[in-house]
Amino acid sequence: MDKNSVIGFILIAVIFIGFSVFQSGQMRKQAELQAQLDSVARAEALQQQVAEAERLAALPDSLRDRPAAPVTIYKDSALEAASHAQEQIIVLENEKIRVEFTTRGAQPSSVLVKDYKNYDSTDLYLFKPGGAEYSLNLYTGEAIRTQDFNFQVAERTDSTVVMRLPFAGGGYIEQKYTLHPDSYQVSNLLSFVGMQQVIPRNVSMFDIDFHVTMPRMEKGFKNESQYSKLNYYFEGDKKPVEIGRGRNASRRADSKLSWFAFQQQFFSAIMRAPQQFASGELAVSFFPQDDPDRNLMTCSALMRAELPAGGQGSVPFEFYFGPNHFRTLKAMGHRYEKIIPLGGWLVGWFTQYAIIPMFDFFSRFISSYGLIILLMTLVIKLVVFPLTYKSFASSAKMSALKPELDKINAKYPHQDNQQEMLKKQQATMDLYKRAGVSPVGGCLPTLLTFPILWAMFRFFPASIELRQQPFLWCHDLSAYDSIVDFGGRVPLIGDHISLFALLMALTMWLYSKMTMSSQPAGNDPNAASMRFMSVWMMPIMMFFICNSLSAALSYYYLLSQLISIVQTWAIRKSIDKDAILEKVRASAGKPLPKSKWQQRLEEAQKMQEQQMRQQQKRK
Repeated sequence: MDKNSVIGFILIAVIFIGFSVFQSGQMRKQAELQAQLDSVARAEALQQQVAEAERLAALPDSLRDRPAAPVTIYKDSALEAASHAQEQIIVLENEKIRVEFTTRGAQPSSVLVKDYKNYDSTDLYLFKPGGAEYSLNLYTGEAIRTQDFNFQVAERTDSTVVMRLPFAGGGYIEQKYTLHPDSYQVSNLLSFVGMQQVIPRNVSMFDIDFHVTMPRMEKGFKNESQYSKLNYYFEGDKKPVEIGRGRNASRRADSKLSWFAFQQQFFSAIMRAPQQFASGELAVSFFPQDDPDRNLMTCSALMRAELPAGGQGSVPFEFYFGPNHFRTLKAMGHRYEKIIPLGGWLVGWFTQYAIIPMFDFFSRFISSYGLIILLMTLVIKLVVFPLTYKSFASSAKMSALKPELDKINAKYPHQDNQQEMLKKQQATMDLYKRAGVSPVGGCLPTLLTFPILWAMFRFFPASIELRQQPFLWCHDLSAYDSIVDFGGRVPLIGDHISLFALLMALTMWLYSKMTMSSQPAGNDPNAASMRFMSVWMMPIMMFFICNSLSAALSYYYLLSQLISIVQTWAIRKSIDKDAILEKVRASAGKPLPKSKWQQRLEEAQKMQEQQMRQQQKRK
């Protein structure tokens, strides 16, 4: 492993460790704040109960037991009656989802995704009954919220339900929901019928208040929360804006936007306005890991939309309640697939046009996803082998030159003597030239493989195809595998040990040990430090990073390291070390052709030597 590779891995490790520390601090602050809010709410409720008890105790017995007179809240008698009407639950379902609607606000009450289960094998709800609120906020001579009223069921079929809220002054608000066959899509047509005399002429906007509380669905809270977020999309943009990713966030959009998505790691609730929302305020808030109800997050969107002219007309909306499956979302045609984190433009392009098609191709013929990952790793290694061969070959030749490098180190042992160090560098470079070895020749090909490593890092944790897919001892390739459970959290490690992460770290140690064995030992403290970082620190840091991540990711890195070990061993066996040494010794003392770059380098070294001699004379 060369210097650039080590620096790259160190930067990746620092970023992930820093993010983990920051996230844990944010979660602790959130839990403390929530505990304070709960304590204040309980104290206020207790004070209200005490005040009410004191008020009742001060009343005469004749008044204390008298029933309270009904209080009229709304000026519109039809609205007043609707506020006291009885709630009904209506169910629409197809092969994919089961949606419960309540007449209270004419809104979705719960969504069950049929083809999937939670990690504990219970039914998978995007939101449970009572876990969502979809309300219209409108001025009709008085401010109203549709969630406060029970709508009347005007029509109902196997795939459609129509609910209406009438007004005493004439007209009604209608909500029509249509569940498409064999689909995760629900169409929503909001209509204002005969409302010209109800809605004042100067009212041109209404608000949509959509709140959803999503429960936890996956094994690992950390991994699930890091890949859960809120997205919103402006028409014409390349990708949506995202907020959240495991921490509370809010954002205001002051211009028109097309849709927003409440996204859990593998499932989303998306709302789209074909005529676009005028503006909106969006927020996401995460529950602590020890939430007794096992909720993950609450997402909210307060969106503003334009009323039909004259209070008469319809406004269409669309909902998507389903999995974050790339092909399914892309088929919708509204860039929904962009919510899946595939990386930046280069990594995302490689993932979309190489990794996903290859994954889908193997999935047609093979049911074991562990075997699919193995085949993908082999294909990728074969494709990039022409790029990495030079790096492997240089490492093998340097292993053959180790005896000569040791002689050079013995000849120039003083690290504090700059003139001697220059001679050592010149002798080493001369040796490499005579052997046809470029010590930095493998850097660029190795760096070119980093987009592939990063693409895999983004692809596996976000791939719903791997969700709850078993392989060997692992029950779910999308989550971490555990062979040891501590029963409590341990700093840096967590509450478990992942066997795939442990094996990956061991193979990384073995590969680093193998590659570093070709390097001359010498007495350079910088070389010793690099060797320690490569052989020991990197495997340890990668274990800590991958211990709580997707088992598929650790498994891929494990396979990649094993294949690299085999390739290195095979190339070293194919190289004749004696022939390389004979070539070097036979050309000793003979001049070598020099490129212009080498000539300029030697001139610079000579000038440096002259400057050092002049400095010594002055001293």
